[in-house]
Amino acid sequence: MSDDNIVLQEAIKRRWPQADSPKVKRYVDKFWDRSRRGKRITAVVQGNHGNYTVSLEAQEGGLWSTCSCYIGKHGYCHHCAALGMTYLAKPDSFTVIEPVEKTAVTDLDSLKAYLNSVTLDELAKEMRAKGITQKAFCEAVGMGSGHLTAVKSGELRNRRYHELGAIKLAVLWAIEHFGD
Repeated sequence: MSDDNIVLQEAIKRRWPQADSPKVKRYVDKFWDRSRRGKRITAVVQGNHGNYTVSLEAQEGGLWSTCSCYIGKHGYCHHCAALGMTYLAKPDSFTVIEPVEKTAVTDLDSLKAYLNSVTLDELAKEMRAKGITQKAFCEAVGMGSGHLTAVKSGELRNRRYHELGAIKLAVLWAIEHFGD
């Protein structure tokens, strides 16, 4: 068992030592598109008002959680607890997404794997490190800086914008072709 897996399981146990309410139990093991990237798990569940994307991540000082349901922005919903209980019961049911190095991108499949393994926020930080500001990037591609910020934070809170992949690709292109 990997160190990330152990850290994540311990954080879940500390956060929800007894997550046995009927609301939580109703969603345990009902998740699909289950994945784990390091100390972060994400999955989708059918709720009362549609499909919700739920994430948990072990961080220093505890467990960060979020759900796309109307009360889950800060992770205090039963979907988050249910995802934690699902992970504790069946950690092997989560697809492990390994980081893909940018240098490993040689075709469209490896490009897709790379873009799935990195967040827009991580790419934006790399872009800033190359001397390209968010404002300059947005002006160059005809996008509002506020919109880019919304897409970045939306990805972290499981509220996906349709253009996320295209923006990641544009940022990656800017990183590779400009700066320094």
